[in-house]
Amino acid sequence: MKAILQRVLSASVTVEKEVVSSIGKGVLVFAAVAPGDTEKEADSLAAKVLKMKLWDDDAGGRWKKSVQDIGGEVLCVSQFTLLASTKKGNKPDFHGAMGGEEAKRLYEYFFNKVRGIYTPERVKNGVFQAMMEVALINDGPVTLELSTGQNGKPEAASKVATE
Repeated sequence: MKAILQRVLSASVTVEKEVVSSIGKGVLVFAAVAPGDTEKEADSLAAKVLKMKLWDDDAGGRWKKSVQDIGGEVLCVSQFTLLASTKKGNKPDFHGAMGGEEAKRLYEYFFNKVRGIYTPERVKNGVFQAMMEVALINDGPVTLELSTGQNGKPEAASKVATE
């Protein structure tokens, strides 16, 4: 699995001109499921999302608090395009993304795992396979890429913008 985390002041998902989910301060998670991914990868990624230290502590210590530590919210959005290959030509190739019902099942498993580890009412969801408008106010900006390794443990490939 692969996820992009963005530290946000707020974020929302709109489908067919109706806001279906919104959060305040917290993390926006774009998540994609790859062929071969299992519940093991989803469990590991869910835990990593919630434990990632993205905020400073009250004493000014940098990168000391997670979304759970600050009582923030989490908005999960399925985004298979994260797994696109753009190596050949100008058209993205989506063979690196799991398709259909299996992808939906595993994404929903991931979302429910995040809710189960954290506080369910603080974790919101987009709409799987819908055309979504995602609005956000990035905080920092801070954006990280996480992916599950072959052993099921996430490997952070950081792309962090710092002040």
